[in-house]
Amino acid sequence: MRYRTLDPKLIIETAERLEERVAERFPDAGLRGVAAELVSLSRDLAKGAKALEAPLWWLRGLIAAAVIAGALVFVFVGTILPLDRLSRTSDAVQSVQGIEASLNMIILAIVGFLALIRTEERIKRKQVFRQLHGLRSLIHVIDMHQLTKDPATLSANFKPTSHSPARITNAADLARYLDYCSEMLSITGKIAALFAQSVNDDVVIDGVNDVENLASNLSRKIWQKITLIDDQV
Repeated sequence: MRYRTLDPKLIIETAERLEERVAERFPDAGLRGVAAELVSLSRDLAKGAKALEAPLWWLRGLIAAAVIAGALVFVFVGTILPLDRLSRTSDAVQSVQGIEASLNMIILAIVGFLALIRTEERIKRKQVFRQLHGLRSLIHVIDMHQLTKDPATLSANFKPTSHSPARITNAADLARYLDYCSEMLSITGKIAALFAQSVNDDVVIDGVNDVENLASNLSRKIWQKITLIDDQV
């Protein structure tokens, strides 16, 4: 079972090692702060995903109480609608109307019961998407840090302007910087997958897949840049 599930501890350790690597090679770069934020976020979201595995006992208690209360109401209604009244013609129409109303109440009760059962699912789903929102934002922050890392600046013909951002002029350092960004994006996808592992819900899985696809698409763009660097070396 070790290799069939994601281990949050190992994901956090990977993020911590990546932060150390970024700090050693680019101690003054803003990417170091992003790497530190990734470690902090991975710890928080790993705890959040673990917490979602536990049932909401307080909610299940309320649902049980609501079911019991509903059953008592039906028992009470049944006592004021004795079936022996059907045998008398004068009361038959009223009794049929009463039974019809009771059946409608039963149908509504069943629908309400099913809605209560799905309440826990909706609450957990909302919590997941609230935490995935922060992860999605971090993915865009990572992408912002690689935007100005253009392999074209390594060309001898490149001429910066007065408003050009600070560039990495060493090909090896630039490739390593972009590789760190790609690794960060990969880790964000693994963090998102923890929620799909903790909450077995189709909507949650779709949301996790969206985050993973976003990270993968941005990582693919980064690797296109790395390929261009390799071609120039």
